[in-house]
Amino acid sequence: MKASLKRRSALTGGLVLAVFSALLSPVGPTHADDVRTSGKSTDQGAHLNIGAADLPETRTMTTLAPGVTLTKIRRGGADSSLFWTAEVAIPSDSPDPDAPASALSSQATAQRTADKLKAAGVDARVEHVQSPQLADAGGDLGYRVRAGHFAAQADGASVVAKIKAAGFASSVIYTGWDGDSETSTTTRGPWNLDVITIDPGTYQGQLAASFGPDLEKRETTSQLASDAHALAAVNAGFFVFDPKAGAEGDPAGVGVYGGKILSEAVADRPALVIDGKKNASNIQRLTWSGKISAPSGEATLDGIDRVPGLIRNCGGANDLPTSGPLQDVTCTNSNELVTFTPEFGPSTPTGPGLEVMVDSHDTVTSVAETRGAAVPAGGHTIQATGTNVARLRALAPVGAKLKIDAGLLGQDGKPLHINKATSVVNGGPLLVKDGSVDVTAGHDGMVHPNDGNSFYYGWVHKRNPRTFAGTDAQGRTMLVTADGRSTSSLGLSLKEEADVAVSLGMVQAMNLDGGGSTTAVADGKVQNSPSGGSERAVGDALLVLPARKADQ
Repeated sequence: MKASLKRRSALTGGLVLAVFSALLSPVGPTHADDVRTSGKSTDQGAHLNIGAADLPETRTMTTLAPGVTLTKIRRGGADSSLFWTAEVAIPSDSPDPDAPASALSSQATAQRTADKLKAAGVDARVEHVQSPQLADAGGDLGYRVRAGHFAAQADGASVVAKIKAAGFASSVIYTGWDGDSETSTTTRGPWNLDVITIDPGTYQGQLAASFGPDLEKRETTSQLASDAHALAAVNAGFFVFDPKAGAEGDPAGVGVYGGKILSEAVADRPALVIDGKKNASNIQRLTWSGKISAPSGEATLDGIDRVPGLIRNCGGANDLPTSGPLQDVTCTNSNELVTFTPEFGPSTPTGPGLEVMVDSHDTVTSVAETRGAAVPAGGHTIQATGTNVARLRALAPVGAKLKIDAGLLGQDGKPLHINKATSVVNGGPLLVKDGSVDVTAGHDGMVHPNDGNSFYYGWVHKRNPRTFAGTDAQGRTMLVTADGRSTSSLGLSLKEEADVAVSLGMVQAMNLDGGGSTTAVADGKVQNSPSGGSERAVGDALLVLPARKADQ
């Protein structure tokens, strides 16, 4: 059935509002002539590739500026097959008595747990968890233990109390949040998404990333948008959330803002690279390249604008326990050289080690035997820890010329070309490559060794709020948020996220930070429903800046 189109002839403030609602037929992505709004193609697919094929889908498109649209999509509705249930934390099979409990286990351990609960009067059941196969992960995840079928979350309190009395931890979850293979194409929703599309051939403003006044402070996406007078915005990359993991708000991966590299890459994870001059974006796997050079020699620079020794999401050459990416893990390295820019914040991290002050002329002006100082305007500092203290002291006496090179290498091994309009934000995993689903969860660190697939189950397999970005075949950038963790919007598994990206017409796409961070802003207000009930302050955001702002 073709969508019915309604047009408003009145134009206010340059906005063109078009609403089209339909029970869309289950077909693949459309071409430009299939669906048109105010004479312009939406080119975002006949329907989202998620849930049952016959679901109703409603789309509302607003033109925010020439070349920039916001499309709100609602798919599906109430699903009577979904319910609340108690999920049990299964004791570990490990001989270590301090090993944490897990949502998943072997069939034998899960059955023993269920049998103990049944003996305590809890009608527990064991369920086999099969996850959709991804490019390098998925399949058989293990077994979980659940109990009860409840119409409301509060109804499960008494069963959780019984489970606790039997010696097990438990929480009440909604089965609509499962990303199980057997239900992925039968669930009836609902889902709610916001899609911001930027056409580089028409848009006269600038797409850019912003972290706010300084890196180590967090701001909400709406605050970052308001400060920059942005037409629209979404949250962007992963960031340090817990001060124990580094400087709160610091990007947990690559970060380039206004052409300045302010955070190093996590191994070769995908990154969204934006050319603000052309309003074009692409996804590249970037690696870090850093060094300091002095007349007396050179030394490897481990990072920029982060707490030495703490590497969120890992991915550095000498990090422990791994040199590869590992999502939501803080690796350590006791011997580092890290440089700081004025953008970091009022003062650099404090602690034992050495800190060298370098002015705007690359001259060492002072050397401090402890860490923690204000970065000189236009200059840098370099902090050394462990064995690198002696190395830095020898390289950088007062008065020495000290050149700092912070660079990013592309997949071809060549330096990434950066200008003042370049922005780069981190994320992962890759979702879509060359127009096809290609979710590299294992390569990009979403598979945790030796944890019984628990992290994968919660982060990859289950439906969560998601933010993702990519481009379509016409070169348009698409910024997408999907609400989740509620009964009114189920969220997306990573496989579903990739499927949705393809059905929106993306030929390349990557996951950004999600969960409580997922936020879409347009027309000066939050458009979605953040899962925490209110906006989370984040590390950075992607901003659609108006032409007057871009020209300043």
